[in-house]
Amino acid sequence: MSEVEKRYLAAKERYAKIGVDTDEALKKLQEVKISMHCWQGDDVKGFLNPDGELTGGIMATGNYPGAAHTPEQLRSDLEKAFAMIPGKHKVNLHAIYVDTDEKVDLNTIEPKHFSKWVDWAKEQGLGLDFNPTFFSHPMFKDNYTLASPDKEVRDFWIEHGKRSRKIAEYFGKELGQTCINNFWMPDGMKDNPIDRLSPRKRLMEALDEIFEEKLDENYTQEAVESKLFGLGAEAYTVGSHEFYMGYGLTRDKLICLDAGHFHPTEFISNKLSSLALFSKGVMLHVSRPVRWDSDHVVLMDDELTEIGRELVRNDLLPITNIGLDFFDATINRIAAWVVGTRNTQKALLKAFLEPTDDLKKIELENDFTTRMVLTEELKDFPFGDIWNQFCELNGVPVGLDWLKEVREYEKNVLLNR
Repeated sequence: MSEVEKRYLAAKERYAKIGVDTDEALKKLQEVKISMHCWQGDDVKGFLNPDGELTGGIMATGNYPGAAHTPEQLRSDLEKAFAMIPGKHKVNLHAIYVDTDEKVDLNTIEPKHFSKWVDWAKEQGLGLDFNPTFFSHPMFKDNYTLASPDKEVRDFWIEHGKRSRKIAEYFGKELGQTCINNFWMPDGMKDNPIDRLSPRKRLMEALDEIFEEKLDENYTQEAVESKLFGLGAEAYTVGSHEFYMGYGLTRDKLICLDAGHFHPTEFISNKLSSLALFSKGVMLHVSRPVRWDSDHVVLMDDELTEIGRELVRNDLLPITNIGLDFFDATINRIAAWVVGTRNTQKALLKAFLEPTDDLKKIELENDFTTRMVLTEELKDFPFGDIWNQFCELNGVPVGLDWLKEVREYEKNVLLNR
């Protein structure tokens, strides 16, 4: 018996005294898929125009060595990251991550331009999610895409949106896992506008045209993502939270909540239960804001813990699609993936290790003393021993051991690019 298993059995006994079955908690965590975003690996440049500059509210800072420059390099890096992460998950692609020798643009992309990604996903036992790319392109004009007053600009992006839906449908058919296709665009103004309504009306009508064709939701479902503000859209963002909440509810779309897209004092954990009552489901982007939408690597902070609790305590995992969205070019990019994904899993495990039914009963009886005492005591329970067992069962490194492997990969692969 390994030292990890010995410690797990001792921890299991302690949790059992408060009515928590740790084996059942690990079984539940095993079933949760995280959609790991590809753009952490190359600083959101993609392969449609790898030398292009990021525009439209997106900026990756830092020059840490080893960024992926080809699809093959990116897939290799993703494989290395997944080797450190327990379970089988999904990869979240943006449209700019085409893998083809053909000269294509965002309004001419087709499923065949992503066939190598599908072949790779099949080999790895992974699912694929998708995102149209409404930024870093010459047709992103005057800070507008679908909300542009220029019909030529709108038509270009409408065609891109339609083609992206077909690619997402292709992913779902080929891989047997529903592909979540998430729509976000950075349309807005840097300073105060006179007319806030017209751009939103144009955005609404453009989206309606994109979504006009009915697709089989067994293959793909669409989400719409809001934002408070971004670079160049500090004063006015067309696709605000209110806009997309209304759009998603009236058009039967998933509503994407990004933890980094709200005011720094506003938390999305408190929004989940409300949306669950009215929406068909949620696309959750796990990120970390620092003063503004900066998409920092996910840490085990209070908000991440609270997000995990809300999803588990209210049984929201069946209607929630969990993905990651951060990019940091100041640190090892694979380490960023591993830390963010494992922390997201840890937050869920902490919630699975609560005696939820008992806590709800105590609360219903207005026994707030016991509620406080029990939830505080849980903070000192040997959660780490349960997590380490989960890693060992999945054949991935325990504790800091994974960092040694990442450093070795950095030395042998990343620094030679």
